[in-house]
Amino acid sequence: MRRRQPTRIGRRLAAIVAADVAGYSRLMGLDEVGTARTLREHRGVIDALVVKHGGRLVKSTGDGVLLEFPSVVDAVECTVAMQAVMAMRNEGVPQDRRMLLRIGINLGDILIEGDDILGDGVNVAARLEGIAEPGGICISSSAYEQVRGKVAVEFSDMGEQILKNIARPLRAYAVARDGPRQNARDDSVVSDGTSAPRLSIVVLPFANLGADPDQDYFVDGVTESLTTDLSRIAGAFVIARNTAFTFKGKAVDIKKLARELSVRYVLEGSVQRSGNRLRVNAQLIDAETGNHLWAERFDKPVTDLFDMQDEIVSRLANTLDAELIAAEARRAESSPHPNSMDLYFQGMACWNKGLTPA
Repeated sequence: MRRRQPTRIGRRLAAIVAADVAGYSRLMGLDEVGTARTLREHRGVIDALVVKHGGRLVKSTGDGVLLEFPSVVDAVECTVAMQAVMAMRNEGVPQDRRMLLRIGINLGDILIEGDDILGDGVNVAARLEGIAEPGGICISSSAYEQVRGKVAVEFSDMGEQILKNIARPLRAYAVARDGPRQNARDDSVVSDGTSAPRLSIVVLPFANLGADPDQDYFVDGVTESLTTDLSRIAGAFVIARNTAFTFKGKAVDIKKLARELSVRYVLEGSVQRSGNRLRVNAQLIDAETGNHLWAERFDKPVTDLFDMQDEIVSRLANTLDAELIAAEARRAESSPHPNSMDLYFQGMACWNKGLTPA
């Protein structure tokens, strides 16, 4: 019997496009059926654009797609058209419900295995997608060298980027349809309409530092009650409990989590019991920078656990209301073109400081 020959793995140079929906988990947490239906509708339009520009769909993975183009110019023109169509389809949709694509493009050598493509060329495109802004396009230097001056878009240099599992730093460029940006991640991005909503926050499940697993119900209760109380803050956007609890017990990259859920702030904490005393720690983190904005610790004698939970949650929620407004005011101060909401937060932050002779 003749032995079956293994399938030959070939190589070719290609433009690879990786795209996914920013904050897809958050959108599914808000409305699973509606989000899935909207994604299918968007996909129909995107698929038509890919065919029009000579590309092919290699595979789709949930909210993401991997595309291949024989020309990097076609790849960039197609993705610019995709983002333009998505912007039009998002018109009239509340900011926290918009479906925004992040897109990465690389020109590189790929391995061919049947209909699939593999290799570093694909990996680089996927990593570039991960650092792209929601609604934005990020391309590698190899792609940039081939398209500059050939497409009707401008680029801003993002500098050398350290990409996960990529051996060497890679220079990346952001595509800007509405003019060049000095830095793809400068403060102007905060208010461009594609960033996370104002006062958006996720309360990560608090960690139980005690040895008693029976205390989990109290720890989870603090997390759930905080989520409920923070959602009552006027204008706040709080990630649903069910979505937040999918991260329980996991090591979380705050910046990556913020991009996935499209939030500006993360609240994390821990609960520890020793004898008849209970200690609760909480930290508010700026999700875009990873900097700690505020921290608080509560030490209380153990009496009625539910009364303690109510007191701790109430104090945390009231303090966080003021801290979130102060954080938004600081953002507004650095905005080159503050709008009415920027001025509102600055005014509220001054009011919260109380009246002074000045």
